[in-house]
Amino acid sequence: MRYASITDRLAGLGSGKWALHLQARAMIAAGVPVIELTIGEPDMPPDRALLDEAARAMYAGRTKYSDGRGEPAVVAALVEKYRKRRADVTEENILCFPGTQTALFAVLLGLAEAGDEVLVGDPLYATYEGVIASSGAAIRTVPLRAENRFHMKAEDVEAAITPKSRVLLLNNPHNPSGAVLTRDEVFAIGEVCRRHDLWIMSDEVYEELTFGAAFFSPFDFPEFAERTVAVSSISKSHAAPGFRSGWAAGPAEFCERLLPISETMLFGGQPFIADMTAMAVSQPFDTARRMRESYSRRANIAAETLAGSNTIRPLMPEGGMFILLDVGATGLESEDFARKLLGEKHVAVMPGASFGEEARNFIRLSLTVPDDTLREAVSRIADLGQELTGAAARQA
Repeated sequence: MRYASITDRLAGLGSGKWALHLQARAMIAAGVPVIELTIGEPDMPPDRALLDEAARAMYAGRTKYSDGRGEPAVVAALVEKYRKRRADVTEENILCFPGTQTALFAVLLGLAEAGDEVLVGDPLYATYEGVIASSGAAIRTVPLRAENRFHMKAEDVEAAITPKSRVLLLNNPHNPSGAVLTRDEVFAIGEVCRRHDLWIMSDEVYEELTFGAAFFSPFDFPEFAERTVAVSSISKSHAAPGFRSGWAAGPAEFCERLLPISETMLFGGQPFIADMTAMAVSQPFDTARRMRESYSRRANIAAETLAGSNTIRPLMPEGGMFILLDVGATGLESEDFARKLLGEKHVAVMPGASFGEEARNFIRLSLTVPDDTLREAVSRIADLGQELTGAAARQA
């Protein structure tokens, strides 16, 4: 039988990226007490008021077909959110999607195709490669170097551009590193994209989870307004990943052109979830603040636990819900280290190699477990590092 070429382009780019996570889940199901630090799933529930609003709306009959652009209340709430960042935003600049992932897929489908290139930082979030391949475009990586704390540099973007480049996929705050770009860094990157007539697709899902660093987006600068599409959701900011409620904010012409694509895929989301999202976006909730405090504290716990290790080095995040640990001194690359860690110490982490070449010596830990559990997991990581370096010394 024949299949469409997209099935070949996406072969191995789906759940295969999470093979170690799935292995850990299988071990847990079999009764093995694994400490799971693999995925970015908030460990606190959404605010009760949001759950009550979703239930209220459902029982009020908000279960019918929806507006393809987004329900009026949530679109209006998003307009007000982005007007705080840029005064000229209107309803024509907003499209709603079921989660950031769907928004990324649809937006890129409207910006790139076969023969084009999409620039993206390496390391990169694990699904980006599949999103880019889905459009038919080729991926072109921009190195994000550990010595720069994985901050994207404008000169590296410029060096990666070719005549085929069409889009820069920018992730700020960054997953997996937790890097948060400064205003000058964002502006310099935007200037490069303006000179080379590139679109900027800006994944800003961790916008509200920065540890003291100010958040900046190319969407906020008038100079880049006509070429930037910002995507986000309530998954991280309001601890509601399972509700799958996200959006894109971009130029009016872009949104008009993308709307038929969105409607062909989805033709609207769930109205009762839209009502919940409108409340989340328009009213003050302390969920993000509590998560910021928790994840920042836990990053410090990881660093303190590793203070006596000469083989495992933390790279402190500036935001998000992860911390990277450099395991290169153990002599193992991240994939081998992570598998050994799971098999011998029953701690599940994501190997940095899952996110790109530049993270091959790192492992990524989710900060979404209780403090004592994280401390125990990091102690086991330190123990494995010590065992590996000790064995290497004895062999020498």
